[in-house]
Amino acid sequence: MRQLGVSHASPRSRPVAFYLIALVLAILVPAFAVTLVLLNRTDDAQQEVLHALTNATVQAMGHSIDREIAGMATTLRVLSTSGFLRSGNLAEFHGRAVQALAGSGAYLLAVDGEMDQLLNTRVDYGTSLGLTSDPETARLAKERGLVTISGLFFGQTAQSPAFNVWLPISGAEPVVAIALTQNARNLVPALQSRQLPAGWNAALIDADNTIIAATADAGLEIASLLPLRRGAVDAGGEWVEERLDGEDVVTAEWRSSLTGWRIVAWAPTDQVRRPLEETLLQLAAWGLTIAVAAAAVAFLIARRIGQSVKGLRLDAARMGRGEAVYPRSYPVTEIAEVSKALADASEQRQIAERDIRFLMRELAHRSKNQMAVIAAMAKQTARGANDLPTYVQALERRIMGLARSTDLLLAHGRAGVMLSDLIAEQLVPFRPCDARDTIAGPPLRINPQGAQILGMALHELATNATRFGAFADPEGRLALTWTLDQDNLRICWREILSGKLVDSDHSGFGTIVLRTMVGGALGAQVERIAHEDGVEWIFEVPLSALDPAFAAPRPDEEAENR
Repeated sequence: MRQLGVSHASPRSRPVAFYLIALVLAILVPAFAVTLVLLNRTDDAQQEVLHALTNATVQAMGHSIDREIAGMATTLRVLSTSGFLRSGNLAEFHGRAVQALAGSGAYLLAVDGEMDQLLNTRVDYGTSLGLTSDPETARLAKERGLVTISGLFFGQTAQSPAFNVWLPISGAEPVVAIALTQNARNLVPALQSRQLPAGWNAALIDADNTIIAATADAGLEIASLLPLRRGAVDAGGEWVEERLDGEDVVTAEWRSSLTGWRIVAWAPTDQVRRPLEETLLQLAAWGLTIAVAAAAVAFLIARRIGQSVKGLRLDAARMGRGEAVYPRSYPVTEIAEVSKALADASEQRQIAERDIRFLMRELAHRSKNQMAVIAAMAKQTARGANDLPTYVQALERRIMGLARSTDLLLAHGRAGVMLSDLIAEQLVPFRPCDARDTIAGPPLRINPQGAQILGMALHELATNATRFGAFADPEGRLALTWTLDQDNLRICWREILSGKLVDSDHSGFGTIVLRTMVGGALGAQVERIAHEDGVEWIFEVPLSALDPAFAAPRPDEEAENR
């Protein structure tokens, strides 16, 4: 009965360029749409950006000033630990301080309890100095017991506006406090370490609105009063509109928690609120340019990807015909990985085909050899048989042992056979159920010829152990071990019986296999030792005869190693 249904047409395929250009448009079109919406809000957005930038710059200026002051405080603490200060050797302390502060722009002074200067590194030690120009801050530092920063004052010794950083001292009489002093103009570089937006100026002021330092374009004198933000107005980071020299300005402020000083920045209101139409027009022009450039780049990328995919298609067709495929260099990493995967698959196919041809040749060759081996088995087995059933059973076991070795060879091909697998296959028909044997040794792969000969040898040893050895003794045990050195494989077959060994080292087929075939075909040294409690066979086989390096990894082992 014919089944009716709706046919589904396959989706139409399109070139890579179509999807890349669509991706570019999907990104740019919404971006332009958002830009058009933002045009209506540009004034507010610019104000917010400028507000944040100005406040951040003012704050950065303040941090620069604070770092300068904190550095002075740290220097004071280091100087206060001087042994010369503690011992009252002020002359030596003066000299060491001059050396330490050379080139810093800072000077050290020390005062006694009356606030008279005991030393000042601006002048030579011993110069008559008198009362410090900043006694109030010195007394305050002594009362608080903390580092205290002064406001701006006129230094009598410096003959210039200056400021002090005071540190109270105990246990260094007559010195009760030391200070680092600097001229106010030394702070101008720190104030100008950050660039304000165009049209903005800034000034560093103390608690009395006295200007400590100002930017170059501000046109303000140090020690003059700033007619802005009077009364320490705190607007919480918001701008405040004021008037300066008859012009409307907006002001921003930052206050230092370390010094109590403030940085006030200002700019003309008209300049701050001026629209930036030119910038927006440039933005639109650049957006169009970027869109065209992005579309061109997408087209070029699509062309390169298309050429790479075409190369992959040709490689796949060659692999389908059984031809060798080699990895190519592609500009796209993922495509290059696919190319390498195709080359690996092609190589595995070539190896598999060679293995098949090898196995077919081996099968034909080994079939002939095994016929000859089976014929020899039949003759040798007949010599030791007393009746037909015994002869048939012995011959069948030897043929099955040879077959198990052949199964392993066919299963693994040219990759060879693991010695542990060969031992397990040969001993499984003979081993007792109670598993009285010990089998141990390092992993080793041997070539097909070595596997066939060692398999026959193991079969003969197991047969003898079953007839009158460890497998026939209810309490008998087998220890089968192998070790590797630089050139040889050493196999030790040791049977341990519960009673005394009855030695019967007659030259049957088993002995011929063990001595002649293993020794002759593999160039091995074969030794048989009869102990009181069992027989021991030792085989020293050259590794060159087993060709462990000849064997290639099996496909399943390759998958496990990845």
